[in-house]
Amino acid sequence: MPDGAPGRTNGRDIIWLDRALGQVERRCTLTHELVHIERGHTSCQPAAVEKAVRVEAARRLIRLDDLAEQLAWSGSLTELAEELWVTEEVLLDRLTSLTSAEWATLKTVEAQT
Repeated sequence: MPDGAPGRTNGRDIIWLDRALGQVERRCTLTHELVHIERGHTSCQPAAVEKAVRVEAARRLIRLDDLAEQLAWSGSLTELAEELWVTEEVLLDRLTSLTSAEWATLKTVEAQT
């Protein structure tokens, strides 16, 4: 991609991915761009909209039960991201956007281990 972005979409029917992306990065970028298409975004978005798209993509890529299972034994964010098959950035988006109910679920699982 000429501007260094991992992916782009026309907001309708085309997604471009950087050829240098690895499989996990392609998976995450594709999901992100699909959210843009679903929302009808045809151009660059303000930071708040982009954040909302990142959060939605992270929710789709990381199910809460998978997060709970892997969180119980992983030793680092890098290891956790690898096990969940996402980038660390996507993992951080998921973790920073957990609802209070999701946090409660994770704490319950943690208490059981």
